[in-house]
Amino acid sequence: MSCGKQQGLGILARRKIEAEIIKPIYDILVRELGKARAQEMIGEAIEQAAVRAGQEFAAKEPQKANLRSFVELQYLWEKDNALDVQVIDSDGQQYNYDVTRCRYAEMYHEMGLGEIGHLLSCARDDKFIVGYAPDVELTRTTTIMSGERRCDFRYRVKAGSGK
Repeated sequence: MSCGKQQGLGILARRKIEAEIIKPIYDILVRELGKARAQEMIGEAIEQAAVRAGQEFAAKEPQKANLRSFVELQYLWEKDNALDVQVIDSDGQQYNYDVTRCRYAEMYHEMGLGEIGHLLSCARDDKFIVGYAPDVELTRTTTIMSGERRCDFRYRVKAGSGK
């Protein structure tokens, strides 16, 4: 069993706390540097943090971090009914699912952070997997955060990679 079955805050609760801290920082950055530069800076910081988080989760895996162990961690992002998920395929080579309700998106919009919600949440996904299992890649073409009906997550082990 993977190390992921720990108690404590779910990711949704963590993201809310982080957003409460980031919001006033973002507001100051916008005032001082403009919206585009503020978003660039927040985005860069969040992406770096996501890679580090992936690496930290991978380091705790008793076996090598891979797509299967990643799937076992998904409950953390779904905790507190944060996501309504419809799994399409799940095996050692692919993990495909659609999110049909995203409380992350709802929360960021309610907090007045809808314009950077994609930076605070969505942009983390492909960076987390880079840190966690670099032989796995994420393709996503739609997100609820951007106003679409669903988020289409398509994780695949890269061609030429082992299981």
